[in-house]
This record gives sequence, C-alpha cells and structure tokens, in this order.
Amino acid sequence: MNVQSLPMLRYIDHTGAAVEQLPAWADDNTLVKFYRDMVLSRTYDNKAVALQRTGKLGTYPSHLGAEAFGVAVGHAMHPKDVFIPYYRDMPAMWVRGIPMEKNLQYWGGDERGSDFAPTDGIASRDLPFCVPIATQCTHAVGVATALKIEGNHQVALVTCGDGATSKGDFLESINCAGAWNLPLVFVINNNQWAISVPRALQCAADFLSEKAKGAGIHGTTVDGNDVVAVHDCVLSALDRARKGKGPTLIEAVSYRLSDHTTADDASRYRSEDELQQAWEYEPVKRLKNYLTDRGLWSSQQDSDWLAECKQHVEQAVDNYVSLAPQAPESAFDYLYESSPAELNAQRDELIQKAMRMQGGHRG
Repeated sequence: MNVQSLPMLRYIDHTGAAVEQLPAWADDNTLVKFYRDMVLSRTYDNKAVALQRTGKLGTYPSHLGAEAFGVAVGHAMHPKDVFIPYYRDMPAMWVRGIPMEKNLQYWGGDERGSDFAPTDGIASRDLPFCVPIATQCTHAVGVATALKIEGNHQVALVTCGDGATSKGDFLESINCAGAWNLPLVFVINNNQWAISVPRALQCAADFLSEKAKGAGIHGTTVDGNDVVAVHDCVLSALDRARKGKGPTLIEAVSYRLSDHTTADDASRYRSEDELQQAWEYEPVKRLKNYLTDRGLWSSQQDSDWLAECKQHVEQAVDNYVSLAPQAPESAFDYLYESSPAELNAQRDELIQKAMRMQGGHRG
C-alpha cells in the first residue's frame, strides 16, 4: 500500500499542486526561504556522506528525504523554546542556529559538537543529539516539566523516528505528558523504516498518531513531504501547549531515501522499485515545482543558490577540519558530573602519554 494515499493533512501534493488553500503565514517569501533552507540541508547531507566515505567523518545518519520535516520544525519554534532532537535532525538544528561545523564535530567524534554556547545562536538551551532510541522522549518530559514550573509559556519539542514509537520510553513519555498536561510536542518522522524493519511490522494501526489516544493527548498525521503541512501543524501544536491546552503527538509521514546510516546497506532489505516510487514524493522537488509554477523561482535562481550552498558547506567543512584536536582526556570528562576516583589515575596516565608523544608539551 502506498502510505501517501492515506488521509492526512496536506496542502501541496507530490506534483507541486496546491490541494487546499494555504495558511495565511505561507506567503511567497516564507516558502522561498523554506525551499532555500531545504536545498542547503540536502547539499550539506551529500557532503557529509562524502566526508564519511573518505574517512573524515564517523558513521553518519543521512537526512535525505527529511528536509521538509526539519526545516518546518525548526522554523516553527520560538527562540526560548527547547528542542530535544534525535540523531537525524541536522536541518532543524541548523535552522535553530547551530553551525554546520558543530554537526560535523559531533559525527567526527568530538564532544565539543554537543556544546551549544549562547554565541552559537538561538538554540543555547537545546539539547544535543540523542542516538539511543526514544530515550530523548523521557528527557523531553523532564524539560517540559521544568518549563511548566517556570511558567513562561515556553514549550519543549521532541522528535523521533517511527521505530522509537515501539519503545517503552516513548509510550511512558506520552502517557506522563498527558497525565501532567505538559507543554510538550512530540513529532514523529515516520520515514517507514526502523533500520531494516518496515513500518508495517512495527504497529498494526493505520497511523502512529493513534497512540496519542491512550495517553489522552491530541494526535494528528500530516504529509511529512509537505513543508507547509508540517509547519502549520507544528505551529498549532506549539500554540496549544503555550496556552496550557496540553501536549500533541504529530506523525509526519515521509520516506528515508538513504541508507539508515553510512554503516547500512538498505538494498539488502528494500526493493529498488519501492525506493524509486518514494522519490516521486520527495519534499524538495515538490516545493520547487510549486514555486516555479507560480513564477516565484527559476532555473537560474536554482543554479545560483546551489552554488552558494556549496560554498557555505565547504566553509563549514574548512572550519571543521581546521579545528585543533580535542584533548584525549576529554573522553573521561564528559562521562560523569564528578569523575570517580578510580578513573583519575587512568586520566592522568593518558595525559602523560599524550605529552610524551608531543615531546613533553601541551598546546
């Protein structure tokens, strides 16, 4: 079954045609901005995969096909809201003000990639990536509880993949959020694959958003390849939470056009025909068609912008590769709030070894 045929909120279909009157906020300038951000996100993604293939980056999870999801979520949040991302959320984090080189640092094994200082932009309170599946949902409950106590009408937003909704962490989190009426928005990137496990084998319900019913919270499903639909739905959910009307669970139906990570080979478990069909619904081409059909974007603008994107990404890569290496003892420094005494000797030994290798000097 083609999941795109299921009923869900949609404003722009896969051909780029408007199927509903667009919301008032979706003016020409805003949609051009969204498109530019989506193209930049895809350009970065292509480069990051290439860096991993050439040994300059560790295992990397591509967000190919999730550009609308990330850009829509990132632009919907207020600066003082708190974003609790999962590992495929670089587009949203970049929109929130986190430099690309931070993302490269993270996947390059540098803990400094998780340090969002206030100078990095609006997202200084946002959490870093969470790789363990669904545990970020429990973190989000804690953050939302703190925001509710503070009483500043700020909201926490947490993202996850479809596989995470099968975990107890997720179910416990939406239950707690509903029981405590927390200012919290859950957004599922339902990209149809939990590594090699297809969506159909994870849950018998037609929609993952139906899980909201058991938690007593609002749930809805949107076309995750339609940036307008995702953004509009997230705006509404954030507004509900800000007004004390409780949490929302949003399921954004998309498709993972890449391997699960660069350590995966998706051709072993999904057909080429399925992948090619999914490309017909992808988000970047959809919005491009909408804009060009209305005279808001041209092939020349597209070429010029792609060239700018490549320059921007290359600058981020240069910033990343030129960074001084992280001190080796930092492997100990980020594990505990207070380091156990038995690890101190090991840490000191590592420092001494590093000094011997550097001729007795530390930069």
